[in-house]
Amino acid sequence: MAERVLSFEQALEVVLEHARALAAPVAQQSAALLDAVGRVLGAPVVAPRDHPPFDRSTRDGYAVRAEDLVPGSTLRILGSLRAGESWSGAPLAAGQAIEIMTGAPLPAGANAVVMLEHVAVEGEALRLAANRSVRCGEHVVARGSEARSGDIVLPIGRRVGAAEIAVAAACGCAQLDVFEQPRVAIVPTGDELVEPSLTPRTPLTDAQIYNSNSHALAALAHAEGGLAFRLHIARDNREDLWDRLAQGSMFDLLVLSGGVSMGKHDLVEEMLTHFGAEFFFTGAKIQPGKPIVFGRMPKRGGELLPSERPWQGPWTYFFGLPGNPISTQVCFHLFVAPLLRALGGETEITPRFAEAHLAEPVRANPDLTRFLPAELTSAYDAVTVRLVGWQGSGDLAANARANCYCVLPPRAQDFAAGETVRVLLR
Repeated sequence: MAERVLSFEQALEVVLEHARALAAPVAQQSAALLDAVGRVLGAPVVAPRDHPPFDRSTRDGYAVRAEDLVPGSTLRILGSLRAGESWSGAPLAAGQAIEIMTGAPLPAGANAVVMLEHVAVEGEALRLAANRSVRCGEHVVARGSEARSGDIVLPIGRRVGAAEIAVAAACGCAQLDVFEQPRVAIVPTGDELVEPSLTPRTPLTDAQIYNSNSHALAALAHAEGGLAFRLHIARDNREDLWDRLAQGSMFDLLVLSGGVSMGKHDLVEEMLTHFGAEFFFTGAKIQPGKPIVFGRMPKRGGELLPSERPWQGPWTYFFGLPGNPISTQVCFHLFVAPLLRALGGETEITPRFAEAHLAEPVRANPDLTRFLPAELTSAYDAVTVRLVGWQGSGDLAANARANCYCVLPPRAQDFAAGETVRVLLR
């Protein structure tokens, strides 16, 4: 199999091309409003009426005709209006005012609201305070200015969070139509791995480590809206890998960790070829995570061997991620997450980046784009990022101390303190 090692930008574009070409999921489910959090909308949410449905006061104060309330004038207060009430009297006439609370409908005839703090009141008489004024439309949100009846307020493909829940609830939705979640098979590989247990804790030899990657990948997949299935550890032999790949070929996405480097027992790519795999790249010029593999294989259920004619689909996409834990997680954020979002029907799929100023100088690498564990500090007047001291891509403790990855593109000259760099959010 020919090696195809791409730059970071090229590798990401390959993933995004396949992600964008995916058809939106067809199957949908109805979910109760709060059960829809984290899911992807399979049908739009439409405003059932104008929002707001009336001219709404945004302040506690007095509804007035702006042209009447000028310095030296006196208005007569007719009454009071609370949120949830409508004015039942005659429209406001010249020289009149109505006390109004935040959220209440503006009474007919009024065209502005003057704040409580900007007036002086004596009995039923209202005067404008010194050096104050009021303009037509002030402190009023016009009917339908947020949305008109029939407008789409939440489109198909939007991930549901708190803001989307609020909009849906404001439209009277008790449930939402959401896409089915993509099914993700997670396969850790390696003879050295041992599953964590409850009690008693499984004793380890000096050469063994606990399996952390599949737990981390399951958590990451869940956070991106996937249904994660942790398959048994695949040992470094062809029989074990055959069994796991046979299982994995039944899922929408297969994510393996380990076994993709150049070692004698790195068998993942070899075994994938037996399942008719098509490889889009076999490495990316990044640190950590260079040996990443991306491709697709026939999605066949029980039928394992390729047919005589070219396969037309459906496909199971796969990623072979490096076994070092930080490499695994960096590659997930950069490449796996965008494809998983697309498989779930989400429209905003690209990795999430921001910008910050380096807190201290950093050495450059002329060949690799680096994604290094870092701490992003967001003060009001400055956003800075500082690398977390780490011992390489197996340092899980350092990764836990970080809250982002500092992105350092390949270049010859070092990065100076104060220089603007990108950060990969997580």
